[in-house]
Amino acid sequence: MTEGAPDYDPMFSALCNELGFCLHDKGQKRVIAALPLGLDAATKVVFEASGVDYMAALGDHRRAVRDCMKANLPA
Repeated sequence: MTEGAPDYDPMFSALCNELGFCLHDKGQKRVIAALPLGLDAATKVVFEASGVDYMAALGDHRRAVRDCMKANLPA
């Protein structure tokens, strides 16, 4: 992480520990790149990067990922 850059480690740790979405660096970078497009876009990327079909996932599961990211975004 570069100085002054947001620290997304807590968000990715929460996704992994709470929901089982443990992303590698490449997947994390894709999620960070999608965040400016909104949490819904970033949520889709979390599923894609994990190899999980977003459209087949239960709404509660999608919402849990979105809520986890929202709760753990850098300040």
